[in-house]
Amino acid sequence: MLSGRRLDLLDPTPVDIEIEDIAHGLAFVARWNGQTKGDFAYSVAEHSLLVETLFGRMYPTAPMKWRLAALLHDAPEYVIGDMISPVKAAVGPSYGELDDRLTAAIHIRFGLPAATPKRIKAQIKKADKISAWMEATQIAGFSVTEANKLFGRPDPKVIEGLSIRLRPPVEARNDYTARHIELLAKM
Repeated sequence: MLSGRRLDLLDPTPVDIEIEDIAHGLAFVARWNGQTKGDFAYSVAEHSLLVETLFGRMYPTAPMKWRLAALLHDAPEYVIGDMISPVKAAVGPSYGELDDRLTAAIHIRFGLPAATPKRIKAQIKKADKISAWMEATQIAGFSVTEANKLFGRPDPKVIEGLSIRLRPPVEARNDYTARHIELLAKM
């Protein structure tokens, strides 16, 4: 890792996890395999910031630790990349196991339970689907009708005033790191 840490992907430990490595990696991983409009790829870091914002709007009384879990929901992708769902399914259960091991190490490193409770995971997934709907309609070329079929129709109040931001990776990295620090300070 850029921090100098050595991360064993098959046996990750919390002491090998640094937020700067996560933020940097996610800022350079493109969502939608880079098949989006604009001058910059839409990064997983940017997506994660949006998911955390949506989660906060949907569940305003949720403890800060679950907002942090929302921000970190795709954190393993800093080293394993973002694979579209059909590819994950084709790879099989070994992908999920690798993702789970990395998630556990990341969560423990930042004071979260190794496994996110099912109810919270479902809430984060709901915010994730709304983010995917926004991405699909704003930068990935999907019609609203198409996105509604794939991701469900979002509550207009939840997405009001939000839009997809395409910007240089360094900005997404810095904002991801800053938001992580803010959430940790509120826990």
